[in-house]
Amino acid sequence: MIYCQALGPIQVTIDGVPAPSDLLWSRNIGLLLYLARAPARRCTRERAIGLFWPDKAQGAARQSLRQALSTLRGALGDMLRTSGGQLELAADGFEIDTDRFDARVAAGDWGGAAALVRGKFADGFAVPNASAFEDWLMVEQGHWARRSMEALLTHADARLDAGDLLGADEPARRGLQLDPLSQRALRTVMRRLAIAGDHAGALAFYDAFLARAKQEGVGRPDPETEALAERIRSGRQPKVPQVATAPEGSVEWRRAPLVARERELAEILACWRDARSGHAALAIVEAPAGSGKTRLVEEIMARVVLDGGVAVATRAVPADQGQALAAVVGLARGGLVDAPGVAAALPAALAALGRESSEWQERFPAARTAPPQSDLVAALSEILRAASAEQALLLVFDDAQWLDPASLAAFETLLRNLARAPLLLLVAATTEPEPPTLAELRSRLGRDLRGVSVQLEAFDVQAIESLVRWALPTYTPEQAERLSRRLMADSAGNPLLVVEICYALAQGLDLRVTSGAWPRPLGTLDDTMPGDLPDTIVAAIRVGFNCLNADARAALAAVAVLGERVTAKRVGAATPLAGAALDAALDDLEWRRWLVTERRGYSFRARIVRDVVKRDMIPPGQVQRILDAD
Repeated sequence: MIYCQALGPIQVTIDGVPAPSDLLWSRNIGLLLYLARAPARRCTRERAIGLFWPDKAQGAARQSLRQALSTLRGALGDMLRTSGGQLELAADGFEIDTDRFDARVAAGDWGGAAALVRGKFADGFAVPNASAFEDWLMVEQGHWARRSMEALLTHADARLDAGDLLGADEPARRGLQLDPLSQRALRTVMRRLAIAGDHAGALAFYDAFLARAKQEGVGRPDPETEALAERIRSGRQPKVPQVATAPEGSVEWRRAPLVARERELAEILACWRDARSGHAALAIVEAPAGSGKTRLVEEIMARVVLDGGVAVATRAVPADQGQALAAVVGLARGGLVDAPGVAAALPAALAALGRESSEWQERFPAARTAPPQSDLVAALSEILRAASAEQALLLVFDDAQWLDPASLAAFETLLRNLARAPLLLLVAATTEPEPPTLAELRSRLGRDLRGVSVQLEAFDVQAIESLVRWALPTYTPEQAERLSRRLMADSAGNPLLVVEICYALAQGLDLRVTSGAWPRPLGTLDDTMPGDLPDTIVAAIRVGFNCLNADARAALAAVAVLGERVTAKRVGAATPLAGAALDAALDDLEWRRWLVTERRGYSFRARIVRDVVKRDMIPPGQVQRILDAD
């Protein structure tokens, strides 16, 4: 078997061994390459002479061709056929990587096709005094540059959609190396970095592109590229202070990758793209407590914003069950007021939301004087109609298990009123307790309602092992496998607990001094008390708390004591923090995934983590001082 690699520097092997040196002479390889790419792998003798020996006399040129064919036949044997005036390369026994590339693309295997791309077609190869061959080679290189870029970037985009940032990074950067002026490749690299939270890195690539484009006399970037750069530049980027109390040998905090959620992320992003085209839809994410629904929602929001959409999120708490239309009120008091296009809504609709939030009255003078619309859901429909006419909208309702029945019923009304709007409602809830109205909505997906429903499961050992390799890259495969099985036993595959332990291991947690397992029979994270958790998980939470700096610990203690939706003002009143120091501490806690936030305040990402912090990390006197200051 003879194999020719042409998608990069040319390499030829015979049964896996490098070809002999005489076969690798430029004209011999050039003729082999041309035959491999010619229609039906066939060409005339006259065509071959015109390509490789155009300046020689006819007799000398034919003799040179005979010598080249003799060398090729010594390697190819019967695979090289010469009859009459024709040269033909048989299909059996000879393969070129471009044929493998075509087959993988035809099968939809973009990752396999991308793996074949090592660089420019026949990179660095040339045949002296063969201008016709050089012309042919230039055309082939242009063709394969386009095909290679398509494979690399399609594969990178697919890995991004699956949440595999590491898998997307390599093909995206290779695409940019292959064509440094490719704006599609640039956008893919920028999106990958921005989704990972590295806004500065994404903008550094953009600035480097501008400098190169200016140097080479290329015009301004495409509007799509400029818009992406502006969205990244204007996006909120947490300011993470240095860890002040990390133990010796600990590592810098990094955000854990999204693992074992590829299918769910891809399904919801496909639903978003359909909704964005003018088909309002509903996406439901359900998961046991601690299974990563909020993490998945954050990934989706990041992608929506980078795609040019507007994402508005609100998070329910148990008290919302007693408030009629709590979801609508949450949007009114959340970020919906900032959505472009809202000002174009009817004054009566603005006035209706102005009754729920004074910010609407301050922002829109018409809302202060117009009689408010009596139907709050109809008013929200009008506002969403105006906003979605400007940009596609994603509305997120997290912890929706705590929403009142009227709110859940309002989702169907919104979808019916705005059926042709670019709008996606993303409802995330734990599986217990499950509101009957939410179960009814899910049952109607695909029949009366457009959309998708996904359920998140616990991690298996393979998913845990990928996190272990991320957190502890120096571990050998055997060490990572053993540790993964230990973590599975300790956490029952609960993603929140697995991630907490991985963070703590990276900061120095010693599992040799911990024991226990979770959960107890039929137990869930929501009904677990701190004393029911195994030592490993409690120790992981303690290590994470102690690795925060003093300001962040003070702010986290205040939120742990004060409860749900704690405003920055209340945190400031309960701690010595103020101004920039308070903002930095809260940003740190949000970025490190201790807290989630909306306009109404900060809450712990998981109740059990709050309970452990409050029980183990805050002295009684500090608890009382926080309560007295509130």
